[in-house]
Amino acid sequence: MRITMAAVAVLGALALATAVRAAAPDAAEPTWDRLRGPNGEGLGRASALPVRWTEADYAWKVELPGGGHGSPVAWGDRLFVTSAAADTAQRIVLCLRAADGAAVWRKEFESKTCHLHAYNSYATTTPAVDARRVYVCWAVPEEVTLLALDHEGREVWRRNLGPFKSQHGHGASPIVFEDLVVLANDQDGPSFVIAVDSRTGETRWQTDRRSDRAAYSTPCVRRRPDGTAELVFTSTANGMTGLEARSGRPVWEVPDAFPQRVVSSPVVVGDLVLGSCGTGSVGQHVVAVRPPSAPGGQAEVAYKVERSAPYVPSAVAWKDLVFLFGDTGTVQCVRAATGQEVWRERVGANFFGSPVCVDGRLYAISTKGEVLVLAASEKYELLARNPLGEKSHATPVVAGGRMILRTWSHLIALGGGK
Repeated sequence: MRITMAAVAVLGALALATAVRAAAPDAAEPTWDRLRGPNGEGLGRASALPVRWTEADYAWKVELPGGGHGSPVAWGDRLFVTSAAADTAQRIVLCLRAADGAAVWRKEFESKTCHLHAYNSYATTTPAVDARRVYVCWAVPEEVTLLALDHEGREVWRRNLGPFKSQHGHGASPIVFEDLVVLANDQDGPSFVIAVDSRTGETRWQTDRRSDRAAYSTPCVRRRPDGTAELVFTSTANGMTGLEARSGRPVWEVPDAFPQRVVSSPVVVGDLVLGSCGTGSVGQHVVAVRPPSAPGGQAEVAYKVERSAPYVPSAVAWKDLVFLFGDTGTVQCVRAATGQEVWRERVGANFFGSPVCVDGRLYAISTKGEVLVLAASEKYELLARNPLGEKSHATPVVAGGRMILRTWSHLIALGGGK
């Protein structure tokens, strides 16, 4: 691997091991700052969230100006979400008021149509947000665009990261780590991971990657025992890899972890990191990797789950359990430490969006737009099925005491809020 980087000043370690965003002016501000929330763990709190509901229970429902699969992100009293026009591929970034769903601003960016997988869309990626800016990306064969807007919708910077090659189109989402915006550009063509300055968009480091089948995973942050932050990436070509967050230097890798395409995102569970791969509509396996505790050590595979593994949805952990929602409707619970199966059940639904866990309950949106609610426990219990009335490939968002649900062309707020 070749690494290029600008000289940077090393900032102090964040106090929280799961923090991946720039520091907020008010640490109590509710945030859901990236795909699947803080560090991509899919964990939220909303004490008044119902288990069963009807449309009469919605706090609000708004129609979006276009369709898409990306989830919204939240910062303070604002939500940010992308959508796109299917006929022109025009990209739309929308800011809504979290209290009532009212539009604050809307920005449109001309683009061009290109080939996509039937399950993909022109607005599949999820933005990332910090206290000052929202970061969005999209791609056409000629260009990967990474763009920053401030919270009032003014363009701050824009980067052209070069061409993009994939048989299925684009789908990777950015994250914010301290003062860096990080994006994995794992594609069929020349691949790399890039970290840019969140204020200016200038490259702080770039690490080349091997290329194979385009990957769609979003990285997470792992803290070594000494507090040093690593960014964890997953792809077919590179397996599971840990890079030093401030420099992009590779420190460990399990190169053969994923023999098939990677769509799901890695999740830190204790001292393990979980990821999965698959093909078509079938997952091959979930792999749990134990990274080394210090540079120079070897990462090891702790276990694999090879039965009814998810391909697209990412895992979610609650206490000492991990829950896996398979694309074709099998949900299973395994021990986080060992991968031992606790239960496995068919639930009669297909999933592309990932589950989230809220106060001991699992929420996942099926492809037909039905929210299944399960108990996050050692006993299988399907608590409810709640129809949304429209297809969805998105992951729920939990912010400000509410759950925000994205269907193809609507946002729905559920719960009483703060």
